[in-house]
Amino acid sequence: MSGPKITHHVASASSRLRHVFVRDLEVMALIGIYDHEKEKPQRIIVNIDLSVHEAEGPIKDEISHVVSYEIIAKKVESIVAEGHVNLVETLAERFAESCLRDKRVAAARVRIEKPDIIPNARSVGVEIERGR
Repeated sequence: MSGPKITHHVASASSRLRHVFVRDLEVMALIGIYDHEKEKPQRIIVNIDLSVHEAEGPIKDEISHVVSYEIIAKKVESIVAEGHVNLVETLAERFAESCLRDKRVAAARVRIEKPDIIPNARSVGVEIERGR
């Protein structure tokens, strides 16, 4: 079965793309299908990598002219604060959708890990890539 075609957006001067990322952001989240996961927050680790279209000409040295990694991190925290989610897949979709609302973002890669679930695994989780 073939799925949707994913086009990888590589940071490049010729295509005027840059990558803006947040790596290993630890957040406490109510996530999971089991009763204990619905009652007690657990640690998740979030990685987001955005392919961002650059404006024509030289970049102005002002935060309003770029996609801010601080705003990305705050979006993650805000979405998690909305309440319980059953699946990491659902949460990843919400993060990607939130990032893609900025028209400068061409693609969003989101990875969510649950590091404390399976004792003999460093982490488990999901990674998605969404684009325009």
